[in-house]
Amino acid sequence: MTSIEIINKIGSKLQALRNAQGLTQEELADRAGLTKGFISQIERGLTSISIESLILLLNALDEDITDFFQESDKEDIVFKKKDRVVTNKDNLSRYEYLIPGAQNWSMDPVLIVLAPDNSGLSENPHEGEEFGYVLDGCIDLELDNKHYKAKKGECFYFDSNVKHSISCYGKKNAKILLIFSPISY
Repeated sequence: MTSIEIINKIGSKLQALRNAQGLTQEELADRAGLTKGFISQIERGLTSISIESLILLLNALDEDITDFFQESDKEDIVFKKKDRVVTNKDNLSRYEYLIPGAQNWSMDPVLIVLAPDNSGLSENPHEGEEFGYVLDGCIDLELDNKHYKAKKGECFYFDSNVKHSISCYGKKNAKILLIFSPISY
């Protein structure tokens, strides 16, 4: 493995750990006593990292250095509820990453709970596709200023290249399984 490949691998593993914990680069930088710009460069493979800085980051992520460099030959297939990462997203009652480290894969499943009194999830056009399955309640899906309703047991699928939003419709919380492909963060 070349030194550039090693730098890229370390950066992507650090990014996976940070995302799995729902941390921004700025939050991790604050915890580790480093700068957001430095963390960004590491994650993008634009700079190498000293052992001292790596240990600061791993301590901030509560990760052991030996585990960090441990190569796993087993592929995770089943993910338990305890593996999930809950994060705060604006205007959502709950946003839960179902697969930790999914940014290394081609799709990202999340569980979202929308309350009737919040504005929901809104995104600008981006590359990819989205699939959703309504587990409970009813949602309003807006795609390029056109509205669609979907209720419990129904699903939706669309190209993400248009402005889109999902909000709760009705007086009861809505719960959806949403899958992004490719991952857009």
